[in-house]
Order: sequence, then structure tokens, then C-alpha cells
Amino acid sequence: MSADSQPSKQAQQMRDKAQELEQAAQHATDPVQRQRLKDRALRIREKAEQEYGKGSGTMDPM
Repeated sequence: MSADSQPSKQAQQMRDKAQELEQAAQHATDPVQRQRLKDRALRIREKAEQEYGKGSGTMDPM
């Protein structure tokens, strides 16, 4: 594995984790838990953006 692919792999893992948390939030019945999951997903996306550059924290296909 090249050194260039490691950051993109880590960024992808962070995006995947944020997506999982957002899906869990959609299915959460407790409003407090739902907000906690959404907040955690947002923090992960923001961290990915800071560490790996703009656009790395989102999964928008645009």
C-alpha cells in the first residue's frame, strides 16, 4: 500500500462511520440518542475535513 492511499483510506473509513451513525440516528426512537448520534457524525465529518481536506468529510456525489 502506498503512502498516498493511506489518508484516502482513513478518510473513507471516517465517512463510512459518519454514515453509519446518521443511519442509526434515523432509526433511533429516543430524541436525545438521535441528536447524540447526529452530533457525533457531524464531528467525525468535520474532523475528516480538517485532516484530509475539503470534501473528504462528505459523501455527497455532487
